Amino acid sequence: MTRHIPKAEIHCHIEGAAPTDLVRSQAQKYGVDMDHLIDGDRFVWADFTSFLEAYDAAAALFRTEEDYALLAQSYLTSIAEEGAIYSEVFISPDHARLAGLSPEAYVNGLGEGIARARESHGIEGRLIVTCVRHFDSEAAIDVARFAAARPHPFITGFGMGGDERIGSHADFARAFDIARDAGLGITTHAGEVAGPDSVRDALEHVRPTRLGHGVRSIEDPALVDQLAQEGIVLEVCPGSNVSLSLYSGFDEHPLPALMEAGVRVTLNSDDPPYFATSLGTEYAIAQDAFGLSDEELLKTTRTALEAAFVDEETRSQLLAKL
Repeated sequence: MTRHIPKAEIHCHIEGAAPTDLVRSQAQKYGVDMDHLIDGDRFVWADFTSFLEAYDAAAALFRTEEDYALLAQSYLTSIAEEGAIYSEVFISPDHARLAGLSPEAYVNGLGEGIARARESHGIEGRLIVTCVRHFDSEAAIDVARFAAARPHPFITGFGMGGDERIGSHADFARAFDIARDAGLGITTHAGEVAGPDSVRDALEHVRPTRLGHGVRSIEDPALVDQLAQEGIVLEVCPGSNVSLSLYSGFDEHPLPALMEAGVRVTLNSDDPPYFATSLGTEYAIAQDAFGLSDEELLKTTRTALEAAFVDEETRSQLLAKL
């Protein structure tokens, strides 16, 4: 078990982190039948299409500021009980609009949930605003401007999710420039479903300090060397990668090889209840399947805190906990 090891997570989608018991409660609240999409403590899906169906159905059950406060509070307290001291979550104003909620109310609710978890469990949290790649670039610019306006002090980063097989990061460079100019940290999904060219595309056009996933960089040794030399941090999610069949098992996962090559890596849960995982489980996988020692696990936590989109005073306080 890894409960004794302080943990930090910098790649988790907040709507995808809703535990099934909270989703059941929300479904009852709004009179929605979710029985066909929930089995015990995980969601039911068989492929990427049905994964999105379950994800969107659960996300649609969070409709008010208080709903989102409960979501953030529930998630952060759950990982704090596994030893987490810090968490960054990806948030999507587009989800708020689909739920009929203003982006401002959305981030206020999430911020309240983070504050409650900090008060009760001592865990620190921040928000990374994301645009969606398979939406148009103008929509991304709107999201970037929203993030750049800093409508909540917990908003410290900007990124992009969505289908990385569509288009290029060049199409979204303006949105990332707006966020960077506002002092926000920059990350983006690349090298998950798509291969090394996706990572090169991200590095060239939006200059992130971190990459969401990035594991398929391993297919290009020169690119791996570049990541190591430039100190780009990978937000690695082994449980997600195996669940989505990027790799047939943990014995094929490239995390150990990336570490051996000197790439800076972190451990993260992505959309935990969809992949039957948690932050604590990811650390346990790294120990049991990859053979990482307690010291190596602690190093991934340190890397996450060093790469976190947080002010230096808070970073120092968090590092001191290690």
